[in-house]
Amino acid sequence: MARTRTYAELETAMFDQGEIVWRYLSGLDPGARREFQLAADVVRYWEDRWRAELGPEESPLADGVSRIQREIRLVADSVFDLSDGGRRAEAFGLAQRELKGRLQPALTQMNREVYRRARESSVRGAYTRLEEILAGEGTTLLGIIALTLAGGLFASWLISRGLARPIRELTAAMAVVGSGRLDHPVPASSRDEIGELARAFGRMTESLRQNVAQLERTQAQLVQSEKLASIGEMAAAVAHGLRNPLASLRAAAQLVRRHPDSPSSREHLDAIVEEVDRLDRRISHLLSFSRPAPYHPMPERLDRLVENLLPAFAEPLRERKVVLQVDLPADLPEVRVDPMQLEQALIELVSNALDAMPAGGRLRVGAQAADGGSGGGEVVVEVSDTGVGIPAAVLPSVCEPFFTTRQEGTGLGLAIAKRYVEQNGGRLEIESAPGVGTTVRVRLPPAEAP
Repeated sequence: MARTRTYAELETAMFDQGEIVWRYLSGLDPGARREFQLAADVVRYWEDRWRAELGPEESPLADGVSRIQREIRLVADSVFDLSDGGRRAEAFGLAQRELKGRLQPALTQMNREVYRRARESSVRGAYTRLEEILAGEGTTLLGIIALTLAGGLFASWLISRGLARPIRELTAAMAVVGSGRLDHPVPASSRDEIGELARAFGRMTESLRQNVAQLERTQAQLVQSEKLASIGEMAAAVAHGLRNPLASLRAAAQLVRRHPDSPSSREHLDAIVEEVDRLDRRISHLLSFSRPAPYHPMPERLDRLVENLLPAFAEPLRERKVVLQVDLPADLPEVRVDPMQLEQALIELVSNALDAMPAGGRLRVGAQAADGGSGGGEVVVEVSDTGVGIPAAVLPSVCEPFFTTRQEGTGLGLAIAKRYVEQNGGRLEIESAPGVGTTVRVRLPPAEAP
C-alpha cells in the first residue's frame, strides 16, 4: 500500500499543475508561473520515489506517466508564453484543448490503470501468504494422520493388556476433532503411554486450532485489502472527475468578474461560485464514504427539506425534458434526522432517476405518513421515474458500493443513499420493472414526542 500512497501524492501534484495554469490565465495570480515550476519539482520528487518502488515489469507504466508530465510542462510553457505575449485568447484555447481536453483525461485513464495494477499486486501478495499458511496446515494435518495411525497400532497392542477404555476415549476424541471441532477436550488422565499419546494429540490439536484461527484472520485481511483498494481507486477517480470542472468554473468566474459589463454578469458569477462550492461539498461526501460519517440529528420537516433541494435540479429537468410532479402534504409529522445526510441521500436518488430518463419522462417526488395520518407511524418518501428500469437479476446488488450498470457511473450513489438512510434509523426499498420505471422508498421513523 506504500507505493499507492506515493502515487496518490504524485497524482495530486500533477493535477495541481493544471489548476495553477488556470489561475495564471485568470490574471489574478501573476506569481502562478513561478509556482508552476515549484509544482513541477514536487512532481519530479514524487515521480522518482514512485518509480523506485516499482518492479522492472512496471517500467512501461512509469514511462507513460513521465510522458504525460512532459507534455503537461510543454503545453503549460506554451500557454505562459502566449499569455505573456498578449495572446491571452489563444493561450486560453490551448489550455482548454490540450490540458482539459486531452492531457487531464489521459492522466485520469492512467490513474485507473496504476490503481488497478496496485490492487492486483496487493491481492497477489495476500494470496501468496494464504498459500504459505495452507502449506503449513497440510504438514500439520499429515502429522495428525500419521499420529492417528500410530495410535491405532499402539492401541491394538494395549488392548491385550486390558487398556481398552482409555483407547476408546482417545479414539472418540480423535473422531470429534477430525470432524472439525478443534476445541473438543482430549482426555489425558493416565500417566502411561496412552496418556502421553493423548497429551501429544491435544497439543497438536491446539496448534492446529491456532493455525486455523490465523488462516481465518488472513482471509479477513484479504477481503479488507480488496475493499480498501477498490475504495481508494474509485474515490480518487470520482474526486478528480469533479475537480476538473471545478478548475474550469473558477477560471471562468474570475474572467467574468474582470468584465462585469452585462447586468446579469454578477448573477452568473454568483451562480458559478455557488456551483463550485456545491461540487466541493460533493467531493467531501464521496471521499468520506470510507470513513464513519458524523451524525447530528435534529427534528426536521420533510416537505421543507425536499422543497429546498429540488430547485438545484431545475436545469437538468429542463435539459432532459423531464416533467416534475411534487406531492408533499404540509401536515407530515416531523422526523429526527441529520438534515445534511438525508438531503445528500435524496440528491443521490433524484440524480439516479434523472440518469434513467435520458430521453425524457416523468419524475415524481412525494411523501406520506405510513398510517395515512400525521402521527405515530413511519414517514415515507418516494422518488419514482418512468425510465429504463432495473433488471431483476441485478436489483439485489444495486446498493452495493461501486456496483453500476452505466459506463460513466461511479456506483456510489445508491450506496451513499442507503448508508445515510440507515444511519438515520430508516430503510431504503427499491421496486423496478424494465421499460416501466423505478420507485425508491425511504422509510423514516417519526420524531419522538417531546
